[in-house]
Amino acid sequence: MSLYSAVIAFLLSGVVAAAQSPAPAAANQPAPPMKPLTLSATADVQRAYNGLKGNILKAADKMPAESYSFRPTPDIRTFARVVNHVTEAQLHICGTVNGTAPDALPKVPPETADKATIQAALQASFSECDKAYAALSDDNLLQMLTLGPMTRTRIGFAWGNVSHDNEQYATLALYLRLKGIVPPSSEK
Repeated sequence: MSLYSAVIAFLLSGVVAAAQSPAPAAANQPAPPMKPLTLSATADVQRAYNGLKGNILKAADKMPAESYSFRPTPDIRTFARVVNHVTEAQLHICGTVNGTAPDALPKVPPETADKATIQAALQASFSECDKAYAALSDDNLLQMLTLGPMTRTRIGFAWGNVSHDNEQYATLALYLRLKGIVPPSSEK
């Protein structure tokens, strides 16, 4: 397990354990000890991916169609371009993990396409990634794969995708806030 994975697992264990812990029986009695959540390296990256997947898909859905062309300043990407960037990156990374030939991957629409077309491409990239993350196992996570000039482990590509999705979700959330829309991760 990488140091990054270990730190994330440690941080998540306290949050999950707190959520799973029953309330104390009485004010005078100590709370029962919390049982830590233990995740394998595979389960850890799958959990992170699935959380981001929900937030990115909801962000793309929450932004009104007429605001897909929104850009905070003229020199910054449009919301549609950020969504397409997530789509492109996921198709490249997860396609590599799955061994899918680049010409067999879905095509990314132009950022001027309508919201439904952009969302369909995003969903297709998540479908490719769903296969990649589902196929991860403790037996294959150290398998070396190559994408362009980069050779990494299967789990390295998976964590790289999670990291990239996290960065891009932050951008999507900011765009939503600039439009007065509460991002999915901040909803109550």
